Amino acid sequence: MTNRRLALAAIAGAAMTLIATAGPALAQADYPSKPVKLIVPFPAGGTSDVMGRMVAEELGKVLKQPFIVENIGGAGGVIGTERATNAAPDGYTLIQTGVGQNAVAHGLDPKPKYNSNTSFIHLAQVHSGPNVLVVHPSTPFKTLKELVDFAKANPGKLDYGYTPAASGHMAMELFKQTAGIFMLGVPYRGGGPMMTDMLGGTIKLMFINQDVALQHIKAGKLRPLAVSSAQRNPLYPDVPTVAESGYKGFEALSWSGISALKGTPQPIVDKLEAAMVQVMALPAVKQRLESQGFIVPPPGAKAYTDFVRSEEARWTRVIKTAGIKSE
Repeated sequence: MTNRRLALAAIAGAAMTLIATAGPALAQADYPSKPVKLIVPFPAGGTSDVMGRMVAEELGKVLKQPFIVENIGGAGGVIGTERATNAAPDGYTLIQTGVGQNAVAHGLDPKPKYNSNTSFIHLAQVHSGPNVLVVHPSTPFKTLKELVDFAKANPGKLDYGYTPAASGHMAMELFKQTAGIFMLGVPYRGGGPMMTDMLGGTIKLMFINQDVALQHIKAGKLRPLAVSSAQRNPLYPDVPTVAESGYKGFEALSWSGISALKGTPQPIVDKLEAAMVQVMALPAVKQRLESQGFIVPPPGAKAYTDFVRSEEARWTRVIKTAGIKSE
C-alpha cells in the first residue's frame, strides 16, 4: 500500500471514530428529541397519579417534548417500578418513586428486584404530605389521649383499617409502637373499599392521606384527631400533630418524586434535574400543592436522594419491629 493510501485509510478511520463518538454526545445534547415516558406505578385517579401528571405536563412545556404517563399498578407500586428497571437508561423512561415502593418495600419480605439507592438516580421530590388519624363519629374519642387511654385499658378492642405497605399503614404501625398500644388491623386491597367501611362504621379508625380525608371531615362523616406531620397542616389548622399530642418527634409522611434509571448519561441527568427544579419553582405548581395540603419539598437531586435513603432506613426499622410481612 502506498503512502497516499495509508494516509487516506488513516483519515477514514479517524473520521469513523469521530462519528462513532460524536453520535451519543449529539444525542445527549439534543435530548429530548422524542416523547418521554413517565411510569406511575399506581392506577389512574389517585394522589400519585395526579402528582405524576402534573409534573409530566410541566416538564413537557420546559423541555419541548411530550412527557407521557403510563400507569402500571400492582403490589403497592413495586410491579411498575420493577418494569421501569428493564428500560434502557437513556432518559426516555422515567419512574415516579415514592414511600411505598422505594422505602417500605425494602423492609418487607420478599424484597423487590431493585434497590432504591442504587437502581435509580433521584432527580427531585415532588410532594410530601401527612396522613390524618380519623375516627368514626360514633366513637367517643375527641382527642388522641382519649383514644390511647381506651386502647391501653382495652387492648385489642379497637380495630383499624389499612392498605398494606401504604403510608397510612406505616403511620399506624409507628404510632402503635410509639404509644405502646395494641389494636387489631383489618387489611384492605385498596383505599376505596376501606373508606366505604370506615364511613359505614365497620371499622372505627385509620390513618389516611390528608387530601382524601378532607371532604369527609368537612361533611362531618369523619372526626380528625391528629396529623402525622411535624407541623400542623394548613388544611387542618385546628387539628394537632401526633408529636404535639405527647409523642415528640413523631412524623410519618406520604411522598413522591421523579427518578431516572441508573446509567443514564450525566448530561441528560443534569438537564432533567434542572428542568425539575424549574417546574417545582413554578407559582402554579406551588399553589396547587399547597392548596391540597402538601408540603413543597426542598429542590434538587441531593435533597431527594438523601431523603429516600433516610425514609428507607426509618420504615425498615418500623417493619422489623412490628414483624410485618408482605400480604
